[in-house]
Amino acid sequence: MDAKLSVVVQHHCHLSPLCHPRHKHRSDHSPSPCVVAVLSRSPDKSVELSGTMASRTVYKDNWFDRAAINHLSQRLQETTGLRSRKSGYDGLVEAAGVAYRKFNSSQQQDLIIQTLEKAFPRPILSAVRESEFDGTKEKNVVHIKKCRFLEGTNCVGMCTNLCKMSSQEFIKDSLGMPLNMVPNFDDMSCDMTFGQEPPLVINDPAFVQPCYKICKENKKNHKNCTSQ
Repeated sequence: MDAKLSVVVQHHCHLSPLCHPRHKHRSDHSPSPCVVAVLSRSPDKSVELSGTMASRTVYKDNWFDRAAINHLSQRLQETTGLRSRKSGYDGLVEAAGVAYRKFNSSQQQDLIIQTLEKAFPRPILSAVRESEFDGTKEKNVVHIKKCRFLEGTNCVGMCTNLCKMSSQEFIKDSLGMPLNMVPNFDDMSCDMTFGQEPPLVINDPAFVQPCYKICKENKKNHKNCTSQ
């Protein structure tokens, strides 16, 4: 997830703090098709990135980016009791990786929710509400062109457990607003639709998605990265 860790976005949208996107925001007042997940390949093979997708994007974080990233990383380490020797976004990714190896999926999601609650106290979020237009609730879509967290981890399981599920629950619990996060594992983009209920895990194609061949967790620790 690529992110400036912004709390409020135009039209009252929230971004997943881990994603940190260079995003495009779209507000659609007319009815739109319900997109629940992106699965553009057969789930029987792991994915090998090639070309530009195999190379890391170079991010030029400003002072606010670095402060926000370090704040979130410290809250994650504080919540999990784990410590990273790295700083910046690499430290956040390393701490998330250790949590992914040490805890099961349910514990991972609970820990990330606790981390987000510490990083973004409820009073900060209390003024945000779902917007309406002509008497109808408005669905707000944030498009993340390339997810910095997914690029940094190269792991489908860390994307779904440490970002997607936790962020959806955190936003729903904090704001009373449903959020459906739809990652595209081909180009590492993500659509965040506020006001749309996410599908059940058993119906979500993201959870049958094969992991990347370059996934370190899969290769070194024999993790089943699509397991729940």
